[in-house]
Amino acid sequence: MGLLLPILLGFLASLIGGLYLLGVFRQRQPGEPPLDKGLIPWLGHVLEFRRNTLKFLDRMKQKHGDVFTVQLGGFYITFLQDPLSFGAFIKESREKLDFGKFAKHLVHRVFGYLAEESELHSLQMLSNKHLKGDGLKVMTQAMMGNLQNLMLHSTGSDEDQSAWIETGLFMYSYNILFRAGYLSLYGNAPPKFEGSEDKAKKKDRDESEALFKEFRKYDQLFPNLAYGVLSPRERSEAQRLMELFWNSLSVQKMKIKDNISGWVWDMQQVREEKGMDESMINKFMFVLLWASQGNTGPAAFWLLLFLMKNPEAMRAVKEEVDRVLKESGQKVQRGGPLVDLTHEMLLKTPILDSALEETLRLTAAPLLTRAVLQDLTLKMADGREYIIRKGDRMAMFPYSAVHIDPDIHPDPHSFKYDRFLNPDMSKKTDFYKEGKKVKYYNMPWGAGVSMCPGRFFATNEMKQFVFLKLAYFEIELKNPDEKIPEIDFRRWGFGSMQPDRDIDFRYRFRF
Repeated sequence: MGLLLPILLGFLASLIGGLYLLGVFRQRQPGEPPLDKGLIPWLGHVLEFRRNTLKFLDRMKQKHGDVFTVQLGGFYITFLQDPLSFGAFIKESREKLDFGKFAKHLVHRVFGYLAEESELHSLQMLSNKHLKGDGLKVMTQAMMGNLQNLMLHSTGSDEDQSAWIETGLFMYSYNILFRAGYLSLYGNAPPKFEGSEDKAKKKDRDESEALFKEFRKYDQLFPNLAYGVLSPRERSEAQRLMELFWNSLSVQKMKIKDNISGWVWDMQQVREEKGMDESMINKFMFVLLWASQGNTGPAAFWLLLFLMKNPEAMRAVKEEVDRVLKESGQKVQRGGPLVDLTHEMLLKTPILDSALEETLRLTAAPLLTRAVLQDLTLKMADGREYIIRKGDRMAMFPYSAVHIDPDIHPDPHSFKYDRFLNPDMSKKTDFYKEGKKVKYYNMPWGAGVSMCPGRFFATNEMKQFVFLKLAYFEIELKNPDEKIPEIDFRRWGFGSMQPDRDIDFRYRFRF
C-alpha cells in the first residue's frame, strides 16, 4: 500500500495536468469576453470552424455578441467582429499583439521555411522599393510582356483566329496569371542559350505550364496542410511538391535567368549576405511564389465571371478599356503592333478599379490573427472594455464583419460594379454603420502589420489581365444562364476564395 499511494497520486497529478492542458478547467474571469470551449477537450470547436468558418463565426456572434473567446485545437482565440472597433486591434503595439510569431509558425509548416526575427522589416522595405512607385512600373512592363506571350500564343494560327476557343474560366485565369507572374518575378529563359527569342519564349511557356500543374496540386492540399491534418499519403505528396519547388526556384537556377525581378533578387541577396544556408533561401523563394501568385488568378476568375454575368458592368468596363487605348494612341488590330499597356494607363481606369474592389469584397476572406504577448485591455468603440489573456490569440474575420454587413454595404451579396465610385468617378471611401463612418470598409489585403506588401503589384496583375482580355478578345459564358459557382468553404481564411467547380467560357479575337 505504501508504494501504491505515490503511484496513484502521480497518476492523479498527471491526469489533472493533462486536463488542465486540454483546457478543461479554464473559466471566464471577470472582465473577459464570453468563453465558449465547445464539448470536446482541447479540440473545442475546431471541427466546426474548419468545416465552415463563416457559418461558425456567425453562430458564435448570434450567441455571444461581437467579441467572444473560443477554443480551437488547443488555442484560445478571441474574435473581434465589430468593425467600428477594428482600430483597437490593428493599431495595438507589437509588444502586445504580434503577427510575426503566428506567421513564422505557419510558413514553417506549409513551406518548410524557418523565418528570422527581422523578416517582416526587410520584406516591407524591399516590397516598397520594388512593388511601388518606379519599381512597380518596371514590374508592370515585365508582366505585360509575359501576359501577351501566354495569352496571344494560346489562340492558335492566323487561320483559326476567328474561331471560338472553349475552356474552363477558373483554370484559364489561374493558369495565365500564375505563369505570367512567375516569369515576371523569377525571370525568363535567355535567348542566347535557347538559340533565338522565339525559342526562349516557347521554353518560358512550356516550363511555366509544367510548374503551374504542380503548383495547382500543392494549392489543393494547402488548407489541410495549414491546419496540419493531412493523411499520410497527402503528407508524402506535399513533401514531394515542396522539394520540387525548392529545386525549381533554387538560387542556382535563378542566376542563369534573364529579367529576374529586383524584388526577388534583392530578397535572395539579403539572405545570402546574412549567411543564410542556400537550401533555406530556396525555401523562401517558394514562400514568395505562393504569397505573390496564390490569390491573383482566383480573384481574376471571379472578376471576369461577374462581368460576364452583368452586361451593364461589362459594357462600362469595355468602354473604359477602349477609351484608355484610344487616348494612348493605340488600336488593337490583326497584324498590328502589340498593345503597350503601361502603368500610367492603369491609373486611368476608375470603373475597372471599382469592379475589382467589389470582386474582392465578395470573394476575399482573410483571417487576421495575432499572438497575445501580454495581458491587454481591448477598448471597444462603444466604451466596453475586455481583458485578453497573455498566451491566447486574437483574430478578426472581416468578410463577415464588414464585407457582407448590409448596414455598411447594402444588398451585400450582389455584385455592384460601381459600389466604390462617386458620381464624379472618384473613389468612394465613405461608408457608414449605425450612422458612424467606418474606416475599414473593405479589407481584402488584411490590415496593419500583416497587410499584403505586394497588393499594388497584385492589383496591377489582375487589371492587366482583364484589360488585355477585353482589349483583344470577345468573351462569353458557354451557358449564359448557368449559376455562379458556390465558394469552396474549405478555403475560408486563406485569401481569395475559390469556386467549388469551374464554369465554361469561350473567347475569340475581337478584330
